[in-house]
Amino acid sequence: MRIDDQDTPSRLIRGLTGQVKDNRCTLQWLWPAEVQAVYIHKTRADSPDVEPQSAQGMKLYTKDEYKANNGYHDRLDEIGAIRYTVYVTEQLHGEAVLYRQTDGSNQHTVRGAKAKIYYSIQYKSGLFKKHKTVHIQVMSEVPLAKEILCYVKKQGGPPARVEDGTVYPFVEDFAPGRTVLPAIEIGKDEMIRLFFTDGRHYGQLYEMIPE
Repeated sequence: MRIDDQDTPSRLIRGLTGQVKDNRCTLQWLWPAEVQAVYIHKTRADSPDVEPQSAQGMKLYTKDEYKANNGYHDRLDEIGAIRYTVYVTEQLHGEAVLYRQTDGSNQHTVRGAKAKIYYSIQYKSGLFKKHKTVHIQVMSEVPLAKEILCYVKKQGGPPARVEDGTVYPFVEDFAPGRTVLPAIEIGKDEMIRLFFTDGRHYGQLYEMIPE
């Protein structure tokens, strides 16, 4: 297998779109009249955009299959954004040749499943103590960089958003599984809550669930 530049405008993949429903992705595109088959490459969108070195892991899909299924259907078990690349292919001298498109119109990115982050916050305090101890546990399905989460402390009640109190970053990344954080001492009338540091961005990739 080799990858060459596509120099025939009539053989370009156009109008590539993707729809996700119930963890199923449907890709559709305008199929060039003279093209009979394509290879579909699937990878995480945050990984380097590296061309495949072999056909292993890619899906060979024919025009007849596309017509019969009204598109290409794929199950999305991956977490986060997924990038699909559709390569026009043909056999030349017994070798599969894939054609790249420099305009990027043969690529499309969709949102995969959200990784679940479970967390619990427990308070312990004595009757006459001025402070209380906070125990935080985080359980994640995937590794989490420390920059993704933060905790916010507020006096008089739980904070409603990141800006609603004093923000504290975490100092270490979270491994998959359950993480028990070191205990924190706070004032007796203060409360803590976990947030995404960037809710608009990370909220598309992860789902935070209190236990």
